[in-house]
Amino acid sequence: MSETAAHQGITLNLKVWRQKGPNAKGAFESHTVNNVSEHMSFLEMLDVLNEQLIHERKQPVAFEHDCREGICGTCSLVINGRPHGPQQGTTTCQLHMRHFNDGETVYIEPWRSAAFPIIKDLVVNRDAFDRIIQSGGYISVNTGATQDANSIPVSHQDSTDAFDAAACIACGACVAACPNGSAMLFTSAKVSHLALLPQGQVEAKKRVQAMVKQMDTEGFGRCSNITACEAECPKDISVDNIARMNRQYIGSIFGSKTGA
Repeated sequence: MSETAAHQGITLNLKVWRQKGPNAKGAFESHTVNNVSEHMSFLEMLDVLNEQLIHERKQPVAFEHDCREGICGTCSLVINGRPHGPQQGTTTCQLHMRHFNDGETVYIEPWRSAAFPIIKDLVVNRDAFDRIIQSGGYISVNTGATQDANSIPVSHQDSTDAFDAAACIACGACVAACPNGSAMLFTSAKVSHLALLPQGQVEAKKRVQAMVKQMDTEGFGRCSNITACEAECPKDISVDNIARMNRQYIGSIFGSKTGA
């Protein structure tokens, strides 16, 4: 990109998925956005598009956002066929326009999954994730005074693995990336970050069974070890969590001691 083009901004040809409601027929709608600064985030570029549409007395594009800091997981977009776009380990809200070229055509779609029905345009209903958490994502704790931080020994490896699993922001990119629409990476991360710690052992067997059952009830597909989920996860959640959850699930069914 030349210095002049960088100063003036780039022009993007957008193909945006528009759908009025869950049962309506959807289609791509073409728009051109000019003078897009390379310093803008992807969502800021969509803000510019919506301002343009409002000025033209047209309906703005519905899309989700909240923190815009890569924390909440709300910014769920498939950009040019990739959940969260082309940048590895990055959420849509943290993706900047310097990763796109002047005159490029950009396709923008919602998550594609039967378990994530479209509400409108780029907004999908991810209540299925909430119901998986509600089915078993809790621990038994005392309600008295706070325990001393060092009163329960936890190995460095377990604490590191638990922290890494807890980094999952429940955005659903794993589901969108999986050709089967599987939620195994999300569910296993939520199972792992509790089961790896002593506080999570009380409900460990009950938790893994309940959360896997709820995951299946919600209509998510089966895992076939393609690992596209790990490749597209903005928080680099490892598929090691899936293997761990499978061991825990089998152990809970057959009564053996569950290992981490």
